[in-house]
Amino acid sequence: MPNSIPAKDVKTILFACEAGMGSSLMGVNSLKKKLKAAKVEGVEVKHLPAREIPATAQIVVVHKNLADVVRTKAPNAVVVTFKTFLNDPAFDTLVQSLADQTDIVASI
Repeated sequence: MPNSIPAKDVKTILFACEAGMGSSLMGVNSLKKKLKAAKVEGVEVKHLPAREIPATAQIVVVHKNLADVVRTKAPNAVVVTFKTFLNDPAFDTLVQSLADQTDIVASI
């Protein structure tokens, strides 16, 4: 599992959840709004169930309880975990790294 990816290389962020609906949609919309407010362009945000994450994923944002599922499905993805679907500090850190064009660092 990679520990980081340069922000300049990020084209897609996958937001993973258990079923792919409901609270994850709120998280996706919140992340999109934060990216827009930070003037981050060229990065697409999609949501998928954790069990459907493709092995080619670059960055996966996922609740900490599903992180192991994602790491199994996409061992080369940078996995960013969160605890709450809205306003979790992990989202702000991710957006700031993209805005500043620094490395996106995986959660441990």
